[in-house]
Amino acid sequence: MEACKLLAGCPFFNDKMPIESGMGKLYKQNYCEGDFSKCARFKVATTAGREKVPIDLYPNMFDLAENIIKENKK
Repeated sequence: MEACKLLAGCPFFNDKMPIESGMGKLYKQNYCEGDFSKCARFKVATTAGREKVPIDLYPNMFDLAENIIKENKK
């Protein structure tokens, strides 16, 4: 499966959480290298804009992502 096109610049994985072990590795496998279209960060970035993605938004925070999208539709 194709990796997420936003992974290289994703501050969540590059600055906040190590991605080579523990939970970071699981998130990377499930969202970045798996079905990234389900990632809350990806959804906000591609729907409302990258600048609207909070640094502390985890890939599985779907409810918060939906709220952000509703408030910031492009």
